[in-house]
Amino acid sequence: MNLLDELEQRGALDDVTDRTALDQFLSKPGQSIYIGFDPTADSLHAGSLVPALMLSRFQRRGHRPIVLVGGSTGMIGDPSGRSAERPLMTPEMVRANVEAIRRQLTRFVSFEGENAAIVVNNYDWTAPVSYLDFLRDVGKHFTVNYMLAKESVRRRLEDREHGISYAEFSYMLLQAYDFLILHDTHGCKIQGGGSDQWGNITAGIELIRKIRGDEAFGVTFPLLTTASGEKFGKSAGNAIWLDPNKTSPYQFYQYWINTDDRDAARFLKLFTFLSLEEIDQLCAAPPEQRIPQKRLAAEITRLVHGDEALMQAQKASEVLFGGEVSGLTDRQLSEIFADVPSFSVDLSAPVKLTEAMVRAGAAKSKGEATRLIAGGGVYLNNRRVETADSQIRGEDLASETMFVLRIGKKNYYLGRV
Repeated sequence: MNLLDELEQRGALDDVTDRTALDQFLSKPGQSIYIGFDPTADSLHAGSLVPALMLSRFQRRGHRPIVLVGGSTGMIGDPSGRSAERPLMTPEMVRANVEAIRRQLTRFVSFEGENAAIVVNNYDWTAPVSYLDFLRDVGKHFTVNYMLAKESVRRRLEDREHGISYAEFSYMLLQAYDFLILHDTHGCKIQGGGSDQWGNITAGIELIRKIRGDEAFGVTFPLLTTASGEKFGKSAGNAIWLDPNKTSPYQFYQYWINTDDRDAARFLKLFTFLSLEEIDQLCAAPPEQRIPQKRLAAEITRLVHGDEALMQAQKASEVLFGGEVSGLTDRQLSEIFADVPSFSVDLSAPVKLTEAMVRAGAAKSKGEATRLIAGGGVYLNNRRVETADSQIRGEDLASETMFVLRIGKKNYYLGRV
């Protein structure tokens, strides 16, 4: 199966400028493809996995990925897919975000070997160009009519409340110039991007044709929403970040575990390197077993955060199903039990478990606590408590300062020292 056919079968292909010609071009290894990443935050998010994995798939087929981080375009903002203009960023903010994103992308593409990926920053070639030079060398090749015909521009012009600034209107020319520069300096003839980038990509192809008389190609991937219609990569209104300090590996893992059954097969094809045959086998399992979701969460968490973080996330997830609570951090326990009652105790001296249960609200009295323990339904860190005179000591903590009480199968209480 050739690369474009594979991308199509995985649901990762939206459109191609000239598929027959591009198929033939890609039959020879060593071609370059670039995709731009927006440095408006200091981390990529779950939606960035689609372009990152597209670069990875090209590299695995022997082609060279070029990661373009928009140090200059990030200071303007792309109007595509937006109803209002982004706040302008300072050069210092952009530089810090560029470096953070570059580090994250090393998880997806290799910067070593024959077809090693490279990272470029379009600030390096746009900053030295004067406004007059840009108008003369680039602007003269585009009519205003051509630019107004692009959907991203037309949609904003129709919005009387926000409109479009001249800076954003110029974004198309800057992205076209990026393609020209990468064509000249790195022999890059393919640009990838989301379906909302089609107008910008074709503008670059047109500029290369007019100035260099050469053929170039565009490949776009679909912009994702979940089966329920929600924006992909959001959870309770928050973005799912690839930075573990913004979205912990446990939260990241849980996002994928909670994938809707209707999305499981699609996401396995898009976000993993599992064969299509294996994905079909996974999705043939009974839905209640959630086998596809578990494999999806494991594959993506390993890719983004590594094996150790995956093991910790899986261990944390098992806690909710009675797994032993040990070796976790305060942050992990706080995330796992974010929605359960919590209470405080002073462990400068051992505390009777019955007293802790009353303080937690797990029992109305010490007598009731004693009866619950005698009935075998009380657990400390998911280990059954055998006697009513049991005490909680410092060594019973499951993390730095926390322990977990469970009454029955599902009633949890988080103790904080």
